[in-house]
Amino acid sequence: MVSSLLYKAEAIILKRKNVGEGDRIVTVFTKEYGKFRAIAKGVRRITSRRAAHLEVFGRVSMLLHKGKSLDVISEVITIEPYAPLRASLVRVSTAYYVCELVERLLPEKQEHRDVYELLAATLAQISSAAEYDFAEVRDGFARSLLEQLGYLARQGKRTPVDLTSFIEHIIERRVASRRFLTKMRG
Repeated sequence: MVSSLLYKAEAIILKRKNVGEGDRIVTVFTKEYGKFRAIAKGVRRITSRRAAHLEVFGRVSMLLHKGKSLDVISEVITIEPYAPLRASLVRVSTAYYVCELVERLLPEKQEHRDVYELLAATLAQISSAAEYDFAEVRDGFARSLLEQLGYLARQGKRTPVDLTSFIEHIIERRVASRRFLTKMRG
């Protein structure tokens, strides 16, 4: 009976928020269970060994147990930290944008393996590209995400010129990372 309370998931960290003195609420997108929020208790303490594994954009393997309102992260191991991604502001802003799109457009706790693979591949592309047109990566991700979620027809129909405005219309709020991207462009 205890094993039904524990489960393992591969996830990408989309967002995090500090709570209380030592805890952190983390929004994750998992291959198996979709997007959800979980709490990492005591992770902000100096002695915490899990803190380094719960960085935004990181791809991790987690062991969680069901909680009353939020599931609790018991163990976490980094699979891919995408460290080069943090080397420049353009890379970071592009990564924040794609993670924000996933966080805003996907419903809670619905499996989307295709979107998970798309996000992992896009973060790897942003992380590994030496000299790349990040606007092309960003727009390609947005277009593919909208196609996979059914907001755009797959190849053939006309694509909206400004994908970010189209996305803002869908989610009925502004994309927060858009303003930073605009500043980065010039």
